[in-house]
Amino acid sequence: MAEGDASRSHEPYAMSHTTRSVAILAGGRATRFGGRDKGTLLVDGRTIRDRQVAELSSLTDDILIVTSVARRLQPSETTAPRWVADIVPGCGPLGGLHAALTEARGDAVFLVACDMPYITAPFVAYLLSLACDADIVVPQTERGYHPLCAVYTRACLAPVAARLADRRLRMRELVDEMTTRVVTAEDIDRFGDRHLLLANVNTPAEYAGLEAFQGHKL
Repeated sequence: MAEGDASRSHEPYAMSHTTRSVAILAGGRATRFGGRDKGTLLVDGRTIRDRQVAELSSLTDDILIVTSVARRLQPSETTAPRWVADIVPGCGPLGGLHAALTEARGDAVFLVACDMPYITAPFVAYLLSLACDADIVVPQTERGYHPLCAVYTRACLAPVAARLADRRLRMRELVDEMTTRVVTAEDIDRFGDRHLLLANVNTPAEYAGLEAFQGHKL
């Protein structure tokens, strides 16, 4: 049910009438990093999470950080971003999406993994602007869909809940089930190098590889 979008212009980045939120998936146990929260990894002297929050706060004041367990805020922390826990634990990213859609104030939620340091507000604004006529807006490159850098509307909440109940946890299957707008590699590159925009850190080797992007400008 996916539809391409290469023919559409992205300037200006007109937002739809829907309200919007951002949800950062704090990730699982990160066993390859000794259990360390990947959002605390430093890139260009700042944690990935700080970079994400600073960049995306220009789009919304409703930023959620979704974790697998409830987290007690420290006295020095502000109320934004909001920390929320999975409602249905042990279900990976789909469980995180469920918690985000349940807790978000917006009708459209940009979901992003905690290990993507180079995401930019203009690119995310463009993705959000396409949510007015789709349930999901997802980038697609030669690596396939990028469901952890995508927009999900509230229409996804009931299908996600049903999938969790049936333990059907693959994000790709949800993307195929819903009305989905696909953002092509060509369109992504209008906002900068797609390899930089969509770079993430799954392993220590990939983290070391980010050195090639240090100080790089989009």
